[in-house]
Amino acid sequence: MFENLTDRLSKTLAQLRGRGRLTDANITEALREVRMALLEADVALPVVRNFIERVRERAVGQDVIKSLSPGQEVIRIVRDELTRLMGEANESLDLHVAPPAVLLVAGLQGAGKTTTVAKLARWLMDNGTKSVLLASCDVHRPAAIKQLETLAGEVGAIFFPSDVSQDPVAIVEAAITEARRQFYEVLILDTAGRLHVDEEMMAEVRRVHAAASPVETLFVVDAMSGQDAATVAKAFDEALPLSGIILTKTDGDARGGAALSVREVTGKPLKFIGVGEKTDALQAFHPERMASRILGMGDVLSLIEEAEQKVDRDKAEKLVNKLKKGRGFDLEDFAEQLAQMREMGGMAAMLDKLPGGAALPPGAKAQMGDRELKRMHAIIGSMTHQERLHPAIIKGSRKRRIAAGSGNHVQDVNRLLKQFAQMQKMMKRMKKKGGLARLMQGMKGGMPPGMPG
Repeated sequence: MFENLTDRLSKTLAQLRGRGRLTDANITEALREVRMALLEADVALPVVRNFIERVRERAVGQDVIKSLSPGQEVIRIVRDELTRLMGEANESLDLHVAPPAVLLVAGLQGAGKTTTVAKLARWLMDNGTKSVLLASCDVHRPAAIKQLETLAGEVGAIFFPSDVSQDPVAIVEAAITEARRQFYEVLILDTAGRLHVDEEMMAEVRRVHAAASPVETLFVVDAMSGQDAATVAKAFDEALPLSGIILTKTDGDARGGAALSVREVTGKPLKFIGVGEKTDALQAFHPERMASRILGMGDVLSLIEEAEQKVDRDKAEKLVNKLKKGRGFDLEDFAEQLAQMREMGGMAAMLDKLPGGAALPPGAKAQMGDRELKRMHAIIGSMTHQERLHPAIIKGSRKRRIAAGSGNHVQDVNRLLKQFAQMQKMMKRMKKKGGLARLMQGMKGGMPPGMPG
């Protein structure tokens, strides 16, 4: 998300960064570029207009003129206003009620609502909620009930059975009774979606809401619908007292207009974003971190949090101990590191969270994507155990066999061996400079492997 916007804004603001003095003309020219970048990102026109006006008011003020680095000051103002536009800070779910805390999830068909319910259940359980009950009130689509049952099994939540012959309100009442009886902490209700907003749908969801009295009413909307996402969310908010919005499919949206428009248009906080198809691909939304990413400044805090959740600490510690004992870094270790990267969304996803990473050329990012990681895994998988332990023995005939066995070319094998050699050198340097000791301390303190202190 935001690839195009980040590219445009980074170039525009970089021209201001080095200037010792700014004039009204400089600022006006830069803001014209920022305005065009936001409109191309499909941000709603009223939102763009208000944003530019707020930046202009602050940028032509005394703070910038008197600043020792006025260009940097303008960049800081843009970052602050982007953060303000998206909601200042993360707004967490309000679960401080007598259990069960009821969460009602609404949205149009096709936005990924049912999948998001399962992702939300997993996120809650990964972040300390012990028991989650899922129930579907979608009596218009039998497949939705079955889909939620399957997804509940995948994420380890309990599924409350329902049927298309039932009234949605009866399902809600029975699910709440069951949640109380079994002492579930959270009950998540999946409601019916339609292809468009209609009065029949709104009447039904209002009845369900009245019966459920949820502590959170969350609206799921597809990021790829651009500024329409904010319009649909506003229509729902007029029918239901929404407490927050979940933006899905952000990994497929290069523009990001929905994320920048939805708070300003609806007045409701963006609480989560869906960043992929897997059930763990849901992240709490942090406006200040996203603003930094949009401006190419990275998001190291989110990267660290992700590593804490997804990196296998036992395996990382075994590798550190192995290297400390003088046994070299081999291709089996390399394969394990690649697997850890895939768990975190691939190297390209990690680079987006590092300062300057978003500025890499698209070709360089493509070489680090999920497809490339799979190719590298296939190549290593075609090697014998002896070859993985002793890569130096991999010469001409072995390379040809490995390439054929993995469905690749010899040059692909050569590229992997070169990348492995670079990783091996890095591991040796870390050992010499005491980086391994710092890495061990970092793992205990929550830093991810590969980021020595």
